[in-house]
Amino acid sequence: MDPRLICICIGTIALAASGFYYGVKFCKLKNYLIGVEWFLLATSSTNFMIYELNHSPINYLGVEFLDTFSRAFGLPIVTVAGLMVLTHRYRPSIRADLLLFVVPSLATLALLTSYMANDLKYILLFMWSIFTIYLAYFAYVLHKYGEKRHAFGVIIAAITNQTIAYMYDFYKIPGDAANVVMNFYTIALFVWSYLTIQIYYSYCALQRAMEQRGR
Repeated sequence: MDPRLICICIGTIALAASGFYYGVKFCKLKNYLIGVEWFLLATSSTNFMIYELNHSPINYLGVEFLDTFSRAFGLPIVTVAGLMVLTHRYRPSIRADLLLFVVPSLATLALLTSYMANDLKYILLFMWSIFTIYLAYFAYVLHKYGEKRHAFGVIIAAITNQTIAYMYDFYKIPGDAANVVMNFYTIALFVWSYLTIQIYYSYCALQRAMEQRGR
C-alpha cells in the first residue's frame, strides 16, 4: 500500500475512534447534539477511508454530504448549540434537537446543487469562522471559571481548525500529492481529532467548575 495512503488511513482511524468514543461520552452526559455530531464526524471519517481504498462513487457521495454538513452546520450550529447548554443555559427539547439535524441536512443538499457550486467554498469558510469565534468565547468562559489550561487548549483547537478550514479550499500545500506524512488530509484528520477530544474535556471541566460555583 502507498505510504501516503497509509498515513491518511491512520488519520481517518484517529478521527473515527475519537468521534465514536467521545460521542458516546457526550451522550452519557445527555448532550445528544454534540454526541450525534461526533458520531457523524466518525462516520464521515470511516466513509472517507473506504473511499480512499476503493474510490466508489457511492462512498464519494457520502463523503461529500457528510463533510459539507459538518463544515457548514454540524460544527458551526449543532455543536455550538450543544456548548450553549453550559455557556447560555440552553435546554433544547427533543423536537429542537431533531430540527437542528433535519433542517441542516436539507440545507446541505441545497448547498450541493450546481447553483451553489461557485459560492460553496466561501459559505463553508464563513460558517466555520462563526464556529471559531464561538470557540474563542468558549475559551473566555473557561478562563473566567479558572480553567486556564483548557481555555488554552480550546484556543489552539480554534486556530488550527480555522487554518485547516482556510486551506481546505483556498490554499494547497506545495507538493501535497507527493507528501507522505505532511499531506493535507493527514494533518486535517488529526487536527479534527484533537478538536473532538479537547471539546469533550473542556466541556467537562467547565461543567464541574460551574457546579462548584453553584451555577
